[in-house]
Amino acid sequence: MSGSVLLLALLFLPLLGALVVAFLRSDDRVAKGVALGFSIAELALVIAAWAAYDPAGDRIQLSSSAEWIPQFGVHFAVGVDGIALVMIALIGILVPIVIGGSWNDRLPEERTAAGFYSLILLMQALMVGVFAATDVLLFYVLFEAVLVPMYFLIGRFGGARRQYAAVKFFLYSLLGGLIMLASVIGVYVVSGNQLGSGTFDWETLVATVSTADTSTQIWLFLGFFIAFAIKAPLVPLHTWLPDAGAEAPIGVGVLLVGVLDKIGTYGFLRYCLPMFPDASRELAPLVLVLAVAGVIYGALLAVGQDDMKRFVSYTSVAHFGFIALGVFAFTSQAQAGAVLYMVNHGIATGMLFLVVGMVIARGGSRNISDYGGLAKLTPVLAGMFVVAGLASLALPGTNSFVSEFLVLIGAFPTQPVFTVIAAVGMILAALYVLWVYQRVMQGPLRGNAVLGLAGGPGAAGDPSSEGLAARLASKVPDLSRRELAVLAPLVALVLFLGVYPQPVLDVITPSVDATLTELGVTDPVQEGN
Repeated sequence: MSGSVLLLALLFLPLLGALVVAFLRSDDRVAKGVALGFSIAELALVIAAWAAYDPAGDRIQLSSSAEWIPQFGVHFAVGVDGIALVMIALIGILVPIVIGGSWNDRLPEERTAAGFYSLILLMQALMVGVFAATDVLLFYVLFEAVLVPMYFLIGRFGGARRQYAAVKFFLYSLLGGLIMLASVIGVYVVSGNQLGSGTFDWETLVATVSTADTSTQIWLFLGFFIAFAIKAPLVPLHTWLPDAGAEAPIGVGVLLVGVLDKIGTYGFLRYCLPMFPDASRELAPLVLVLAVAGVIYGALLAVGQDDMKRFVSYTSVAHFGFIALGVFAFTSQAQAGAVLYMVNHGIATGMLFLVVGMVIARGGSRNISDYGGLAKLTPVLAGMFVVAGLASLALPGTNSFVSEFLVLIGAFPTQPVFTVIAAVGMILAALYVLWVYQRVMQGPLRGNAVLGLAGGPGAAGDPSSEGLAARLASKVPDLSRRELAVLAPLVALVLFLGVYPQPVLDVITPSVDATLTELGVTDPVQEGN
Protein backbone atom coordinates (compact mmCIF):
# COMPACT_ATOMS: atom_id res chain seq x y z
CA MET A 1 0.00 0.00 0.00
CA SER A 2 1.50 3.34 -1.08
CA GLY A 3 1.90 6.09 1.48
CA SER A 4 -0.85 8.32 0.08
CA VAL A 5 -3.35 5.45 -0.04
CA LEU A 6 -2.34 4.43 3.48
CA LEU A 7 -3.12 7.85 4.91
CA LEU A 8 -6.42 8.04 3.04
CA ALA A 9 -7.29 4.62 4.47
CA LEU A 10 -6.55 5.96 7.94
CA LEU A 11 -8.98 8.79 7.29
CA PHE A 12 -11.85 6.86 5.77
CA LEU A 13 -11.77 3.48 7.56
CA PRO A 14 -13.24 4.83 10.84
CA LEU A 15 -15.75 6.86 8.82
CA LEU A 16 -16.87 3.66 7.10
CA GLY A 17 -16.99 2.00 10.51
CA ALA A 18 -19.21 4.77 11.86
CA LEU A 19 -21.66 4.28 8.99
CA VAL A 20 -21.77 0.49 9.44
CA VAL A 21 -22.18 0.62 13.23
CA ALA A 22 -24.91 3.26 12.99
CA PHE A 23 -27.19 0.71 11.29
CA LEU A 24 -26.66 -2.02 13.92
CA ARG A 25 -29.28 -0.73 16.33
CA SER A 26 -30.99 -4.06 16.85
CA ASP A 27 -28.10 -5.76 18.65
CA ASP A 28 -25.86 -3.81 21.04
CA ARG A 29 -23.32 -6.60 21.33
CA VAL A 30 -22.83 -6.81 17.57
CA ALA A 31 -22.50 -3.00 17.37
CA LYS A 32 -19.79 -3.07 20.03
CA GLY A 33 -17.94 -5.93 18.36
CA VAL A 34 -17.98 -4.31 14.93
CA ALA A 35 -16.83 -0.98 16.35
CA LEU A 36 -13.98 -2.70 18.17
CA GLY A 37 -13.03 -4.54 14.98
CA PHE A 38 -12.83 -1.32 12.97
CA SER A 39 -10.76 0.36 15.69
CA ILE A 40 -8.28 -2.54 15.77
CA ALA A 41 -8.02 -2.46 11.96
CA GLU A 42 -7.31 1.27 12.22
CA LEU A 43 -4.56 0.55 14.74
CA ALA A 44 -3.02 -1.89 12.28
CA LEU A 45 -3.00 0.86 9.64
CA VAL A 46 -1.37 3.24 12.15
CA ILE A 47 1.42 0.70 12.70
CA ALA A 48 1.87 0.43 8.92
CA ALA A 49 2.00 4.23 8.59
CA TRP A 50 4.60 4.42 11.36
CA ALA A 51 6.72 1.82 9.55
CA ALA A 52 6.35 3.68 6.24
CA TYR A 53 7.36 7.07 7.68
CA ASP A 54 11.03 8.00 7.27
CA PRO A 55 12.22 10.51 9.90
CA ALA A 56 15.19 11.39 7.67
CA GLY A 57 12.98 11.99 4.64
CA ASP A 58 10.82 14.91 3.52
CA ARG A 59 9.04 17.09 6.07
CA ILE A 60 5.56 16.05 4.86
CA GLN A 61 5.12 12.40 3.91
CA LEU A 62 2.31 9.99 2.99
CA SER A 63 0.77 12.98 1.23
CA SER A 64 -2.21 13.08 -1.10
CA SER A 65 -4.03 15.98 -2.74
CA ALA A 66 -7.10 16.51 -4.91
CA GLU A 67 -8.89 19.67 -6.02
CA TRP A 68 -11.85 20.49 -3.80
CA ILE A 69 -12.90 24.09 -4.56
CA PRO A 70 -10.65 25.09 -7.48
CA GLN A 71 -12.07 28.62 -7.73
CA PHE A 72 -10.44 29.44 -4.40
CA GLY A 73 -7.44 27.14 -4.63
CA VAL A 74 -8.81 24.78 -1.97
CA HIS A 75 -7.56 21.18 -2.00
CA PHE A 76 -8.41 18.07 -0.08
CA ALA A 77 -4.75 17.76 0.86
CA VAL A 78 -3.39 15.52 3.60
CA GLY A 79 0.06 14.49 4.77
CA VAL A 80 1.93 13.98 8.02
CA ASP A 81 5.10 15.17 9.63
CA GLY A 82 6.51 13.57 12.76
CA ILE A 83 4.32 15.64 15.09
CA ALA A 84 1.11 14.73 13.28
CA LEU A 85 2.13 11.08 13.03
CA VAL A 86 2.61 10.60 16.77
CA MET A 87 -0.77 12.22 17.46
CA ILE A 88 -2.49 9.96 14.93
CA ALA A 89 -0.74 7.01 16.59
CA LEU A 90 -2.11 8.15 19.97
CA ILE A 91 -5.63 8.20 18.51
CA GLY A 92 -5.13 4.72 17.06
CA ILE A 93 -4.07 3.39 20.47
CA LEU A 94 -6.74 5.07 22.59
CA VAL A 95 -9.88 4.40 20.54
CA PRO A 96 -9.91 0.57 20.90
CA ILE A 97 -9.06 1.01 24.58
CA VAL A 98 -11.96 3.43 24.98
CA ILE A 99 -14.34 1.02 23.22
CA GLY A 100 -13.19 -1.83 25.46
CA GLY A 101 -13.39 0.36 28.55
CA SER A 102 -16.95 1.44 27.70
CA TRP A 103 -18.17 -2.10 26.96
CA ASN A 104 -20.40 -2.44 30.04
CA ASP A 105 -21.38 1.21 30.43
CA ARG A 106 -25.05 1.81 31.15
CA LEU A 107 -26.35 4.21 28.54
CA PRO A 108 -29.17 6.69 29.20
CA GLU A 109 -32.68 5.56 28.32
CA GLU A 110 -33.53 5.50 24.62
CA ARG A 111 -29.83 5.65 23.71
CA THR A 112 -28.26 2.78 21.79
CA ALA A 113 -24.78 1.32 21.68
CA ALA A 114 -24.86 1.74 17.89
CA GLY A 115 -25.34 5.49 18.27
CA PHE A 116 -22.61 5.78 20.89
CA TYR A 117 -19.92 3.79 19.08
CA SER A 118 -20.68 5.23 15.67
CA LEU A 119 -20.07 8.70 17.12
CA ILE A 120 -16.79 7.48 18.64
CA LEU A 121 -15.61 6.24 15.23
CA LEU A 122 -16.80 9.41 13.50
CA MET A 123 -14.83 11.48 15.99
CA GLN A 124 -11.78 9.29 15.34
CA ALA A 125 -12.02 9.94 11.58
CA LEU A 126 -12.35 13.69 12.07
CA MET A 127 -9.48 13.90 14.57
CA VAL A 128 -7.18 12.00 12.21
CA GLY A 129 -8.21 14.45 9.50
CA VAL A 130 -7.41 17.46 11.67
CA PHE A 131 -3.86 16.25 12.31
CA ALA A 132 -3.32 15.15 8.70
CA ALA A 133 -4.71 18.22 6.88
CA THR A 134 -2.17 20.24 4.89
CA ASP A 135 -4.73 22.65 3.45
CA VAL A 136 -5.59 25.37 5.96
CA LEU A 137 -9.26 25.62 4.96
CA LEU A 138 -9.61 21.83 5.17
CA PHE A 139 -8.04 21.99 8.62
CA TYR A 140 -10.53 24.66 9.66
CA VAL A 141 -13.52 22.65 8.40
CA LEU A 142 -12.38 19.54 10.28
CA PHE A 143 -11.47 21.62 13.35
CA GLU A 144 -15.09 22.73 13.53
CA ALA A 145 -16.61 19.42 12.42
CA VAL A 146 -15.01 17.50 15.29
CA LEU A 147 -17.22 19.49 17.67
CA VAL A 148 -20.36 17.76 16.37
CA PRO A 149 -19.76 14.15 17.51
CA MET A 150 -18.26 15.35 20.79
CA TYR A 151 -21.31 17.55 21.42
CA PHE A 152 -23.66 14.61 20.95
CA LEU A 153 -21.48 12.21 22.94
CA ILE A 154 -21.58 14.56 25.92
CA GLY A 155 -25.11 15.88 25.44
CA ARG A 156 -26.82 12.54 24.76
CA PHE A 157 -24.74 10.05 26.73
CA GLY A 158 -23.27 12.08 29.62
CA GLY A 159 -24.16 12.76 33.25
CA ALA A 160 -26.94 14.71 34.93
CA ARG A 161 -25.76 18.13 33.67
CA ARG A 162 -24.79 16.86 30.25
CA GLN A 163 -26.79 19.40 28.24
CA TYR A 164 -25.20 22.34 30.04
CA ALA A 165 -21.70 20.89 29.65
CA ALA A 166 -22.23 20.04 25.96
CA VAL A 167 -23.57 23.48 25.07
CA LYS A 168 -20.77 25.22 26.98
CA PHE A 169 -18.15 23.10 25.23
CA PHE A 170 -19.73 23.75 21.84
CA LEU A 171 -20.12 27.50 22.26
CA TYR A 172 -16.58 28.04 23.55
CA SER A 173 -15.07 26.02 20.72
CA LEU A 174 -17.37 27.51 18.07
CA LEU A 175 -16.48 31.04 19.16
CA GLY A 176 -12.79 30.23 18.89
CA GLY A 177 -13.34 28.69 15.49
CA LEU A 178 -15.17 31.72 14.15
CA ILE A 179 -12.33 33.97 15.28
CA MET A 180 -9.89 31.64 13.56
CA LEU A 181 -11.98 31.80 10.38
CA ALA A 182 -11.23 35.51 10.15
CA SER A 183 -7.51 34.74 10.25
CA VAL A 184 -7.91 31.91 7.72
CA ILE A 185 -9.45 34.43 5.33
CA GLY A 186 -6.68 36.86 6.25
CA VAL A 187 -3.86 34.48 5.32
CA TYR A 188 -5.62 33.79 2.01
CA VAL A 189 -5.73 37.52 1.26
CA VAL A 190 -2.09 38.06 2.27
CA SER A 191 -0.94 35.17 0.08
CA GLY A 192 -3.02 36.56 -2.80
CA ASN A 193 -1.36 39.96 -2.46
CA GLN A 194 2.06 38.33 -2.72
CA LEU A 195 1.38 35.61 -5.29
CA GLY A 196 -1.34 37.15 -7.41
CA SER A 197 -3.87 34.52 -6.36
CA GLY A 198 -4.70 33.29 -2.88
CA THR A 199 -3.92 29.84 -1.59
CA PHE A 200 -4.68 27.69 1.44
CA ASP A 201 -1.72 25.35 0.94
CA TRP A 202 0.14 25.14 4.24
CA GLU A 203 3.68 25.01 2.84
CA THR A 204 3.03 27.95 0.52
CA LEU A 205 1.50 29.97 3.36
CA VAL A 206 4.51 29.31 5.57
CA ALA A 207 6.73 30.74 2.85
CA THR A 208 4.55 33.79 2.09
CA VAL A 209 2.64 34.88 5.20
CA SER A 210 5.79 34.61 7.33
CA THR A 211 7.25 37.54 5.37
CA ALA A 212 4.32 39.88 6.11
CA ASP A 213 4.90 42.86 8.40
CA THR A 214 4.82 42.25 12.14
CA SER A 215 1.53 44.05 12.84
CA THR A 216 -0.28 41.97 10.21
CA GLN A 217 1.24 38.81 11.63
CA ILE A 218 0.13 39.72 15.15
CA TRP A 219 -3.51 40.14 14.14
CA LEU A 220 -3.51 36.91 12.14
CA PHE A 221 -1.64 35.08 14.92
CA LEU A 222 -4.24 36.12 17.50
CA GLY A 223 -7.09 34.67 15.45
CA PHE A 224 -5.43 31.25 15.36
CA PHE A 225 -4.05 31.49 18.88
CA ILE A 226 -7.37 32.24 20.60
CA ALA A 227 -9.02 29.25 18.91
CA PHE A 228 -6.12 26.98 19.89
CA ALA A 229 -5.90 28.38 23.43
CA ILE A 230 -9.59 27.58 23.97
CA LYS A 231 -9.12 24.08 22.62
CA ALA A 232 -5.88 23.44 24.55
CA PRO A 233 -7.20 24.81 27.06
CA LEU A 234 -5.06 27.61 28.49
CA VAL A 235 -6.08 29.69 31.50
CA PRO A 236 -8.35 31.73 31.49
CA LEU A 237 -10.06 30.06 28.50
CA HIS A 238 -10.25 26.68 30.20
CA THR A 239 -13.57 26.83 32.06
CA TRP A 240 -15.44 24.58 29.64
CA LEU A 241 -13.13 21.61 30.31
CA PRO A 242 -14.03 20.75 33.95
CA ASP A 243 -17.73 20.73 33.09
CA ALA A 244 -17.29 18.74 29.89
CA GLY A 245 -14.85 16.31 31.51
CA ALA A 246 -17.13 15.78 34.52
CA GLU A 247 -20.29 15.12 32.53
CA ALA A 248 -18.81 13.16 29.62
CA PRO A 249 -18.93 9.35 29.76
CA ILE A 250 -15.61 7.96 30.92
CA GLY A 251 -14.48 6.77 27.49
CA VAL A 252 -15.45 10.07 25.90
CA GLY A 253 -13.56 11.90 28.65
CA VAL A 254 -10.45 9.91 27.75
CA LEU A 255 -10.64 11.13 24.16
CA LEU A 256 -11.54 14.65 25.26
CA VAL A 257 -8.54 15.22 27.55
CA GLY A 258 -6.29 12.68 25.86
CA VAL A 259 -6.56 13.75 22.22
CA LEU A 260 -9.10 16.45 21.37
CA ASP A 261 -7.42 19.07 23.57
CA LYS A 262 -4.10 18.37 21.83
CA ILE A 263 -5.48 19.94 18.64
CA GLY A 264 -4.83 23.27 20.35
CA THR A 265 -1.19 22.65 21.23
CA TYR A 266 -0.65 20.99 17.85
CA GLY A 267 -2.05 24.13 16.24
CA PHE A 268 0.53 26.28 18.05
CA LEU A 269 3.33 24.21 16.49
CA ARG A 270 1.85 23.65 13.04
CA TYR A 271 0.24 27.03 12.34
CA CYS A 272 1.10 29.80 14.80
CA LEU A 273 4.88 29.43 14.93
CA PRO A 274 5.86 28.77 11.29
CA MET A 275 3.27 31.05 9.65
CA PHE A 276 3.69 33.98 12.06
CA PRO A 277 7.28 33.84 13.34
CA ASP A 278 7.59 37.54 14.17
CA ALA A 279 4.29 37.57 16.05
CA SER A 280 5.22 34.35 17.87
CA ARG A 281 8.45 35.86 19.15
CA GLU A 282 6.70 39.13 20.03
CA LEU A 283 3.85 37.54 21.98
CA ALA A 284 5.75 34.62 23.51
CA PRO A 285 6.09 36.32 26.95
CA LEU A 286 2.29 36.68 27.17
CA VAL A 287 1.76 33.01 26.27
CA LEU A 288 4.38 31.93 28.81
CA VAL A 289 2.58 33.89 31.54
CA LEU A 290 -0.64 32.04 30.68
CA ALA A 291 1.23 28.73 30.58
CA VAL A 292 2.78 28.95 34.04
CA ALA A 293 -0.44 30.42 35.44
CA GLY A 294 -2.19 27.32 34.16
CA VAL A 295 0.37 25.03 35.80
CA ILE A 296 -0.13 26.58 39.25
CA TYR A 297 -3.84 27.40 38.96
CA GLY A 298 -4.80 23.98 37.60
CA ALA A 299 -2.80 22.22 40.32
CA LEU A 300 -4.33 24.27 43.14
CA LEU A 301 -7.86 23.70 41.88
CA ALA A 302 -7.16 19.98 41.48
CA VAL A 303 -6.21 19.85 45.17
CA GLY A 304 -9.58 21.33 46.13
CA GLN A 305 -11.82 19.04 44.08
CA ASP A 306 -14.19 16.47 45.54
CA ASP A 307 -15.49 15.28 42.15
CA MET A 308 -13.00 12.74 40.78
CA LYS A 309 -13.73 13.54 37.13
CA ARG A 310 -13.33 17.28 37.69
CA PHE A 311 -10.11 16.47 39.53
CA VAL A 312 -8.71 14.73 36.44
CA SER A 313 -9.84 17.63 34.25
CA TYR A 314 -8.02 20.19 36.39
CA THR A 315 -4.84 18.12 36.39
CA SER A 316 -5.00 18.36 32.60
CA VAL A 317 -5.18 22.16 32.79
CA ALA A 318 -1.90 22.05 34.74
CA HIS A 319 -0.28 19.63 32.29
CA PHE A 320 -1.22 21.76 29.30
CA GLY A 321 0.62 24.65 30.93
CA PHE A 322 3.81 22.57 30.74
CA ILE A 323 3.14 21.78 27.07
CA ALA A 324 2.62 25.46 26.20
CA LEU A 325 5.81 26.35 28.09
CA GLY A 326 7.74 23.84 26.00
CA VAL A 327 6.28 25.10 22.72
CA PHE A 328 7.02 28.79 23.35
CA ALA A 329 10.45 28.33 24.95
CA PHE A 330 11.79 28.04 21.37
CA THR A 331 14.38 25.32 21.94
CA SER A 332 14.53 21.89 20.33
CA GLN A 333 14.63 20.07 23.67
CA ALA A 334 11.64 21.95 25.05
CA GLN A 335 9.55 21.54 21.90
CA ALA A 336 10.41 17.87 21.53
CA GLY A 337 9.50 17.45 25.19
CA ALA A 338 6.20 19.29 24.60
CA VAL A 339 5.23 17.01 21.71
CA LEU A 340 6.26 13.93 23.70
CA TYR A 341 4.24 15.34 26.61
CA MET A 342 1.20 15.54 24.32
CA VAL A 343 1.53 11.81 23.69
CA ASN A 344 2.39 10.83 27.24
CA HIS A 345 -0.32 12.99 28.77
CA GLY A 346 -2.87 11.19 26.59
CA ILE A 347 -1.61 7.84 27.85
CA ALA A 348 -1.23 8.70 31.55
CA THR A 349 -4.33 10.86 31.96
CA GLY A 350 -6.34 8.49 29.79
CA MET A 351 -5.40 5.68 32.15
CA LEU A 352 -6.23 7.82 35.21
CA PHE A 353 -9.64 8.66 33.72
CA LEU A 354 -10.35 4.98 33.09
CA VAL A 355 -9.30 3.98 36.61
CA VAL A 356 -11.50 6.71 38.09
CA GLY A 357 -14.36 5.39 35.97
CA MET A 358 -13.82 1.88 37.34
CA VAL A 359 -13.97 3.25 40.88
CA ILE A 360 -17.19 5.14 40.09
CA ALA A 361 -18.72 2.03 38.48
CA ARG A 362 -18.25 0.16 41.76
CA GLY A 363 -19.40 2.85 44.19
CA GLY A 364 -21.91 4.76 42.09
CA SER A 365 -20.53 8.15 43.16
CA ARG A 366 -18.02 10.60 41.68
CA ASN A 367 -17.26 12.21 45.05
CA ILE A 368 -13.89 11.51 46.62
CA SER A 369 -15.39 11.93 50.09
CA ASP A 370 -17.73 8.98 49.47
CA TYR A 371 -14.84 6.52 49.38
CA GLY A 372 -12.13 5.17 51.63
CA GLY A 373 -10.15 1.99 52.12
CA LEU A 374 -10.98 0.50 48.71
CA ALA A 375 -7.51 -1.05 48.49
CA LYS A 376 -8.69 -3.61 51.06
CA LEU A 377 -11.35 -4.79 48.63
CA THR A 378 -9.79 -4.10 45.22
CA PRO A 379 -5.99 -4.36 45.54
CA VAL A 380 -5.41 -4.71 41.78
CA LEU A 381 -7.54 -1.64 41.05
CA ALA A 382 -5.60 0.22 43.74
CA GLY A 383 -2.35 -0.82 42.07
CA MET A 384 -3.58 0.52 38.73
CA PHE A 385 -4.55 3.76 40.47
CA VAL A 386 -0.99 4.01 41.78
CA VAL A 387 0.52 3.48 38.32
CA ALA A 388 -1.79 6.06 36.69
CA GLY A 389 -1.24 8.54 39.51
CA LEU A 390 2.55 8.21 39.51
CA ALA A 391 2.62 8.65 35.74
CA SER A 392 0.45 11.74 36.10
CA LEU A 393 2.80 13.29 38.68
CA ALA A 394 5.79 12.42 36.44
CA LEU A 395 7.65 10.00 38.71
CA PRO A 396 11.05 9.02 37.25
CA GLY A 397 10.64 5.77 35.37
CA THR A 398 7.21 6.70 34.02
CA ASN A 399 6.53 8.19 30.62
CA SER A 400 5.50 11.67 31.80
CA PHE A 401 8.81 12.21 33.60
CA VAL A 402 10.81 12.17 30.37
CA SER A 403 8.47 14.74 28.82
CA GLU A 404 8.44 17.05 31.82
CA PHE A 405 12.20 16.81 32.23
CA LEU A 406 12.81 17.70 28.58
CA VAL A 407 10.43 20.67 28.79
CA LEU A 408 12.06 22.05 31.93
CA ILE A 409 15.69 21.45 30.94
CA GLY A 410 14.99 22.77 27.45
CA ALA A 411 13.10 25.87 28.60
CA PHE A 412 15.54 26.92 31.31
CA PRO A 413 18.25 28.40 29.02
CA THR A 414 15.79 30.83 27.41
CA GLN A 415 13.10 31.20 30.10
CA PRO A 416 14.65 30.54 33.53
CA VAL A 417 12.05 32.46 35.57
CA PHE A 418 9.05 30.79 33.96
CA THR A 419 10.76 27.40 34.23
CA VAL A 420 11.38 27.76 37.97
CA ILE A 421 7.75 28.80 38.56
CA ALA A 422 6.49 25.87 36.49
CA ALA A 423 8.70 23.47 38.46
CA VAL A 424 6.60 24.27 41.53
CA GLY A 425 3.79 22.49 39.70
CA MET A 426 5.71 19.23 40.03
CA ILE A 427 5.50 19.51 43.82
CA LEU A 428 1.80 20.33 43.68
CA ALA A 429 1.22 17.37 41.35
CA ALA A 430 2.65 15.00 43.93
CA LEU A 431 0.39 16.61 46.53
CA TYR A 432 -2.90 16.31 44.64
CA VAL A 433 -2.32 12.82 43.21
CA LEU A 434 -1.17 11.20 46.46
CA TRP A 435 -3.86 13.00 48.44
CA VAL A 436 -6.64 11.66 46.23
CA TYR A 437 -5.18 8.16 46.24
CA GLN A 438 -4.88 8.20 50.04
CA ARG A 439 -8.49 9.32 50.50
CA VAL A 440 -10.01 6.85 48.05
CA MET A 441 -7.88 3.76 48.52
CA GLN A 442 -6.21 3.85 51.94
CA GLY A 443 -7.34 3.91 55.58
CA PRO A 444 -10.41 2.23 57.05
CA LEU A 445 -13.44 1.38 54.94
CA ARG A 446 -15.55 4.53 54.98
CA GLY A 447 -17.66 6.89 52.90
CA ASN A 448 -21.29 6.75 51.79
CA ALA A 449 -20.51 4.90 48.56
CA VAL A 450 -18.59 2.13 50.34
CA LEU A 451 -20.76 1.80 53.44
CA GLY A 452 -23.92 1.98 51.34
CA LEU A 453 -22.90 -1.21 49.56
CA ALA A 454 -22.80 -2.96 52.94
CA GLY A 455 -26.29 -1.72 53.81
CA GLY A 456 -25.12 1.38 55.69
CA PRO A 457 -23.18 1.87 58.92
CA GLY A 458 -25.94 0.40 61.03
CA ALA A 459 -26.61 -2.67 58.94
CA ALA A 460 -26.97 -5.99 60.69
CA GLY A 461 -23.92 -8.16 60.95
CA ASP A 462 -20.42 -7.94 62.36
CA PRO A 463 -19.74 -4.19 62.87
CA SER A 464 -15.95 -4.64 63.01
CA SER A 465 -13.63 -3.66 60.20
CA GLU A 466 -13.08 -7.31 59.33
CA GLY A 467 -16.82 -7.97 59.28
CA LEU A 468 -17.48 -4.98 57.07
CA ALA A 469 -14.77 -6.09 54.66
CA ALA A 470 -16.25 -9.59 54.56
CA ARG A 471 -19.73 -8.22 53.75
CA LEU A 472 -18.33 -6.04 51.00
CA ALA A 473 -16.00 -8.61 49.43
CA SER A 474 -18.71 -10.06 47.19
CA LYS A 475 -20.27 -6.68 46.40
CA VAL A 476 -17.13 -4.79 45.35
CA PRO A 477 -15.26 -6.97 42.84
CA ASP A 478 -11.70 -6.30 41.83
CA LEU A 479 -10.75 -5.73 38.20
CA SER A 480 -12.28 -8.13 35.69
CA ARG A 481 -10.29 -9.69 32.86
CA ARG A 482 -11.82 -7.18 30.44
CA GLU A 483 -10.76 -4.26 32.61
CA LEU A 484 -7.27 -5.68 32.96
CA ALA A 485 -7.05 -6.10 29.19
CA VAL A 486 -8.07 -2.44 28.78
CA LEU A 487 -5.49 -1.10 31.25
CA ALA A 488 -2.59 -3.44 30.45
CA PRO A 489 -1.52 -1.71 27.19
CA LEU A 490 -1.49 1.66 28.94
CA VAL A 491 0.63 0.29 31.79
CA ALA A 492 3.05 -1.15 29.23
CA LEU A 493 3.30 2.21 27.43
CA VAL A 494 3.78 4.12 30.69
CA LEU A 495 6.73 1.92 31.60
CA PHE A 496 8.20 1.48 28.11
CA LEU A 497 8.19 5.18 27.22
CA GLY A 498 9.45 5.97 30.71
CA VAL A 499 12.55 3.89 30.08
CA TYR A 500 13.00 4.10 26.30
CA PRO A 501 11.26 7.09 24.62
CA GLN A 502 13.82 7.25 21.78
CA PRO A 503 11.63 5.70 19.03
CA VAL A 504 9.06 8.47 19.50
CA LEU A 505 11.68 11.22 19.87
CA ASP A 506 13.36 10.06 16.65
CA VAL A 507 10.11 10.75 14.78
CA ILE A 508 9.40 14.05 16.54
CA THR A 509 12.81 15.74 16.48
CA PRO A 510 13.23 16.43 12.72
CA SER A 511 9.83 18.15 12.59
CA VAL A 512 10.65 20.19 15.69
CA ASP A 513 13.96 21.28 14.17
CA ALA A 514 12.17 22.31 10.97
CA THR A 515 9.67 24.35 13.01
CA LEU A 516 12.49 26.20 14.78
CA THR A 517 14.12 26.93 11.42
CA GLU A 518 10.85 28.37 10.11
CA LEU A 519 10.51 30.38 13.31
CA GLY A 520 13.94 31.91 12.69
CA VAL A 521 15.42 31.32 16.13
CA THR A 522 18.78 29.86 17.10
CA ASP A 523 18.52 26.82 19.30
CA PRO A 524 20.84 27.44 22.29
CA VAL A 525 21.58 23.73 22.54
CA GLN A 526 22.76 23.49 18.94
CA GLU A 527 24.54 26.84 19.26
CA GLY A 528 26.46 25.49 22.25
CA ASN A 529 27.53 22.50 20.23
